[in-house]
Amino acid sequence: MTELLERAIARLKTLPSNEQDAIATMILEELEDERRWDESFARSPNLLAKLAAEAMTEHIAGKTQELEPERSF
Repeated sequence: MTELLERAIARLKTLPSNEQDAIATMILEELEDERRWDESFARSPNLLAKLAAEAMTEHIAGKTQELEPERSF
C-alpha cells in the first residue's frame, strides 16, 4: 500500500461510520467502473483504435481544447 493511501485510510478511520461507508461505497463503485471499462476495451481493441483516430483527427482540425493542467495532491 502506498504512503498516500495509508494516510487517506488513517483519516477515514477518524470519520463516523456512515461517512466511512459512503466513501467506501464510492471507492468500490469507481473500481468496478474501471474494471468494466477495461473489460469493454479488451473485448473491442479496434473500437479503441477508432476512437483514438477520431480524437486525433479532431485535434489536428483544431476542434479540441486543452484541459487544465492536472493538480498534484
